[in-house]
Amino acid sequence: MSTTWPDEVDEILGNDAAAAFVYLTPAKGAVISPMAPLGQRDREAGTVTVSTSQGLWKKLERVRANPNVAIAYHAREHGFTDRPEFVLVQGRASFPIEPDEEWLDAVKPAWEHFLGKTSTGPITRRWLDVYYRQRVPITVDVERILVWPDESCSGEPTVHGSPLPPPAPPQRPPKNGTEPREDAAKLRSHVERLPHSLLAWAGGDGLPIAVSVTALATSAAGVDLEVPSIVPPGGRRAGLTAHSFHKHMVGQEQRIHTGWLEASEGRATYAPHTKTGYRLPASKALFIFGAGAGTRAGIGKARKRGLAPQR
Repeated sequence: MSTTWPDEVDEILGNDAAAAFVYLTPAKGAVISPMAPLGQRDREAGTVTVSTSQGLWKKLERVRANPNVAIAYHAREHGFTDRPEFVLVQGRASFPIEPDEEWLDAVKPAWEHFLGKTSTGPITRRWLDVYYRQRVPITVDVERILVWPDESCSGEPTVHGSPLPPPAPPQRPPKNGTEPREDAAKLRSHVERLPHSLLAWAGGDGLPIAVSVTALATSAAGVDLEVPSIVPPGGRRAGLTAHSFHKHMVGQEQRIHTGWLEASEGRATYAPHTKTGYRLPASKALFIFGAGAGTRAGIGKARKRGLAPQR
């Protein structure tokens, strides 16, 4: 049975310029990857679709291993609605290995609506062809949608679809300890400076949950956070991402972490264990160079792992 959603939720799904795609690690941690959703959804079928470059092979590899995903619609900048709700879509994802040329052509108007006109010069078009065309849709069969009145994610969410399961129990700590392995003070500065910070973990049914958080302080155990009541007590693996984006996603900053979370009564401490990310200025020229170079660097690895067609 497909999950449907009301008009106010559909307005957000169809108009946000950026969303956060959440997938799980083999150890049942979470990774939060901001991306442009392009407003792609099918209310009747109960599906939401995002597209990804096949050069970002690790995301595809994780989704192939565990299709439980979530998409957080949490940011209204540069989109086409001012509704205040925080919307979390949960479901199970699938994607093709071979890019669908008809789908790529069909989604081009939405691409240009959200991300601006595609480059048409002969040199840039050739350089970016792998970025524009070596892409696949990730289609999520929606299990449920959680809606909070605003980005604070305070209180109980409205649920569309399957009822929320009981919270997942605490996880066993990593063998090499839970203490921070990356600079917690630097992570706190990112959370305080960047406009959007999200925390994610595996829920009681194995589907990821993501909410907004704020930083309070830094301690020897990590970054102290103020968290919504839906965050379960105890210790568990979790992802934390802070990010910002400019119009058409040309300028971006992403700070993506995995780590260990200890939570209790609206407060939590997050110990960062891994980090990745980048900062791109709002420069079309740098975007063109970076998009082409980054896709080319990753597409070979995707082919070796059977995540992209061979030449």
